Amino acid sequence: MLSVVPGTKTYLELSQDGGGAHKFYEVTVDGTTVSVRYGRIGTAGQLKTSAFPTVEKAQAAAAKKLGEKMRKGYAPAVEGARAARPVTRRQTASAPSTARAVAPVLWRFRTGASAFGIHIDADRCWVGNQAGDVHTLSHSGEVLAHYRLPDGVKCLVADDFWIYAGCDDGTVYDLSSKLPFAAYEISADVDIFWLDIHEGVLNVADRDGGLTVIDHEDEFQWSRGSSGDHAWMVRRDERAVYHGHSAGVTAWATDGSGELWHTPTRGGVLFGWQEADSVYAGTVRRVVQRLSKRDGAVLADYRCDAAVYSCATAPGGRYVFAGDSASSVYCFAEDGTRLWKLSTGGGSALSMQYRDEKLYIVTTDGSLACVDASEAAIAAAQAGTVPAPVDVKSAAALPTYTPSAEVTTLESVTAVPAGGVVVECVQEGSRLRMRVTGDGYDPQWNVQFPRHIRQPGARYVVDALHPAAGGFYRVRGEIRRLL
Repeated sequence: MLSVVPGTKTYLELSQDGGGAHKFYEVTVDGTTVSVRYGRIGTAGQLKTSAFPTVEKAQAAAAKKLGEKMRKGYAPAVEGARAARPVTRRQTASAPSTARAVAPVLWRFRTGASAFGIHIDADRCWVGNQAGDVHTLSHSGEVLAHYRLPDGVKCLVADDFWIYAGCDDGTVYDLSSKLPFAAYEISADVDIFWLDIHEGVLNVADRDGGLTVIDHEDEFQWSRGSSGDHAWMVRRDERAVYHGHSAGVTAWATDGSGELWHTPTRGGVLFGWQEADSVYAGTVRRVVQRLSKRDGAVLADYRCDAAVYSCATAPGGRYVFAGDSASSVYCFAEDGTRLWKLSTGGGSALSMQYRDEKLYIVTTDGSLACVDASEAAIAAAQAGTVPAPVDVKSAAALPTYTPSAEVTTLESVTAVPAGGVVVECVQEGSRLRMRVTGDGYDPQWNVQFPRHIRQPGARYVVDALHPAAGGFYRVRGEIRRLL
């Protein structure tokens, strides 16, 4: 174990050539104060400071923290000797709209930085921006919660109940409970462009046109190259992984065993959407193309007037929506007939989602906007009548949730609350696995669980466990340490 010298800092790194770890951990002792800085190599990271009653207790706490990290494979290093992971931030240039009318925006929330991440569920609207801020709002525009993540949010994806934020630091955070947890860490040599998660399996599209698949244990499964680069699209279902890049869309078998089909598109793919039987590719050549999931056949074209930054559909593809690089949004009938084109009134839509006759967009100026997409509202807008959008403000006292970095930050309990489920961390060779203790569960199934808070022999209480198709359990709700 490293000795801790008061007034100095101890800097450790964990970087694995074949895996996802690319992190640092730094501890500084100043009298009775211990400061811990941690994060991805090449970033400023996060800082936590703790006070202790005596110098001796501060030194002991620091030594314990360092010992725990070194047992996990961290080693002393020189800060700056290793390079940061490659990060390409998508260009967000936006020209003025050529539409003659403005969309009927009901409310608008300005996040302060360009935003790509959006997810709209039955209860909340989620928005994540390139400053690492994720906000949740009600459908009426009330701000409900704020998460502060260590790096820019590439995208927000939902997988049944669970909601995840993919960040530029290579970490995918689970935002399904109050405290965000690092659910997956992507290899440091992968320049992430887009993510999708299906049944707990992570699918990553990257700058080089590659596709990487990582299982529920945050362990590499398989990867494939493509005939293109700049892969901004990845969507997955139970049949295939649909991968969009500069040369078109490729469908891969979910086990990586082979290519199912490849369809060249009209220009490189900048965004993708999926329905039950079709995938939609928005391209640089001013068109959204609908492809059959069965064989990749082009079923329809939806022609815009500028490069397509984003697209979405009404359920079943009844309507197709698109956002272009010139601050316009479009609506098409299923067969490709353009129904309307309107100005967003606030930058180009980088991502979008339709729900209950509302079109939600996140834009180059960092806004989440709710557009009334009902026939009556659109007709009124085309005639020049639009509502005055409500400018949503965030509550000053709104709490900010940051990722939990260590097991010591977890709430501890001495008894299992009603309905709680106990899981235990067990050592299997070099791996730490989580197993359920209790009746009614398969004792051989692993539990998907944040890696960085696993400690051999430790027990935890979770609110609920749900079985996944891959033969493992997923945690739903809060995680607490059982003492």
